[in-house]
Amino acid sequence: MEASPAQQLRAYVDYLRDMGVYDLYQRNEPRVLLPESLRAAIVAGVPAKPSAAKVSATAVPAAQTPVAVRPVAASPAPVMSDPEVEDFFNSVAPALPPELSAPMPKPVSFDNLVPLPSLIVPADEREAALAVVRAEIGDCTRCPLAYAGRHNIVFADGDPNARLMFVGEGPGADEDASGLPFVGKAGQLLNNMIAAMGLKREEVYIANIVKCRPPANRTPEFVEATTCSQFLVKQIDIVRPEVIVALGATAATYLLGVRQSLSSLRGHWHSARGAKVAVTYHPAFLLRDPRQKGEAWKDLQRVMAEMGLQPPKKTGS
Repeated sequence: MEASPAQQLRAYVDYLRDMGVYDLYQRNEPRVLLPESLRAAIVAGVPAKPSAAKVSATAVPAAQTPVAVRPVAASPAPVMSDPEVEDFFNSVAPALPPELSAPMPKPVSFDNLVPLPSLIVPADEREAALAVVRAEIGDCTRCPLAYAGRHNIVFADGDPNARLMFVGEGPGADEDASGLPFVGKAGQLLNNMIAAMGLKREEVYIANIVKCRPPANRTPEFVEATTCSQFLVKQIDIVRPEVIVALGATAATYLLGVRQSLSSLRGHWHSARGAKVAVTYHPAFLLRDPRQKGEAWKDLQRVMAEMGLQPPKKTGS
């Protein structure tokens, strides 16, 4: 079945959000090009405004639509000027459902959700305190994800007294089946990343922005992420990590309360709930684009330097 223009646009936007690209109209860094075939597929059946970009009106089957961001130097697609881009999206907006055309509300940083507690949970009581939070969640029905085919609530995994915490986006199919975060292919890569830092998985704490799997592994919606944030805040406040690594744009967006490109957030220290926050790529994205693994390693090396960690020594053959 051929995907509708709105579905194709949503798939493209989700891909961009995964990479932390939100400012489609401010395309100086990086410069985002819409694939010609995608533009044509979206515009097909949507009356374009006179000032909209001139594109073909021939629909293209979804299987032939390249959902990707192509570098400027390698892309043969024509570049639309900023006014043309804005006119183009304005011409498409009337065809989209309200939930896609309405602007996403601005998230609130975890620091501004509730005050940081003055009392620190003693180390030997943190496991029990986290169990209380898990019991509070119960068989949660607070947001739409409860009715979207969820099998298990994925709470967290790791050491309640960890110095380092990783926060991802949400569970996938493997995580939904097991009830543990990061156990699929992305989890295997995360385990390797942790090991390269000189740590073991059981020495860190791992959680997600949402604790239920979004359908088809889509990006969590605003209401889903903000509804679930209260529990992640409590987890962070109990564990009290020194450093949090935000894995991907969604984790960074809600932890920090900003909607910026991943490239603008990487390489800088941020803060949340008394911990320093580093932003890097999500392991699932690194599986799709292994070329960025070197950049992710640079981010982890900054974390290692901050925490005084050393990579494991290589043994001779």
